Amino acid sequence: MTRLITEDDVKKVIQSGNKEIVVEKGSVLTPLAKDRIFHSGLRIVESESSSSSSVPNSQVEIAIGSDHTGVKIKKIIFDFLKQKGYDIIDVGTFTEDAVDYPDIAFNVANRVAIGEVNYGILIDATGIPSAITANKIPGIRAATCYNEFSAKSSREHNDANVLAVGARSLGEETIKSITEVWLSSKFLGDRHQKRLDKIKAIEEKYSKKL
Repeated sequence: MTRLITEDDVKKVIQSGNKEIVVEKGSVLTPLAKDRIFHSGLRIVESESSSSSSVPNSQVEIAIGSDHTGVKIKKIIFDFLKQKGYDIIDVGTFTEDAVDYPDIAFNVANRVAIGEVNYGILIDATGIPSAITANKIPGIRAATCYNEFSAKSSREHNDANVLAVGARSLGEETIKSITEVWLSSKFLGDRHQKRLDKIKAIEEKYSKKL
């Protein structure tokens, strides 16, 4: 899987005092990362990729869905990810006729929960209501992301398995960048796993037993 270098990665290098940033061959730099490198005078050093065990995009299964406000951007993101080789299915909606976002959010999140797909992507006006709905399903960690940093953090720290974005609060290119960063970031485990275990314990305590 292609590694994405974000502005946050560049900031960390600058804060460390280094004068160069090591970038694995084949990595992609976001526009903000490129700007930060240029203005800071960092030298880019290319190295051989160390991610030989990365999962190919074609083996990453994604379900994407939106309400009527996100139909246009959903099609754009669907095509964008298809071009990158992801195995992605569109669960609707397919017109701008009004629909209820909980129905779409459940459809996508449930597919993630039962293991039909690896990840889910939800689009509505702000990304907030779909995430709220998805998080009602045990095992789902849906994150509403609004920039590259929040996307990267939601994966690295929270092991988010559903991404929610707002079609009316973000631009097309920003949503593309957020999606790419989100999919290329990996859960760091360690101390973050302990915190996820606590979230799971809360979830189990208050889940209704059928």
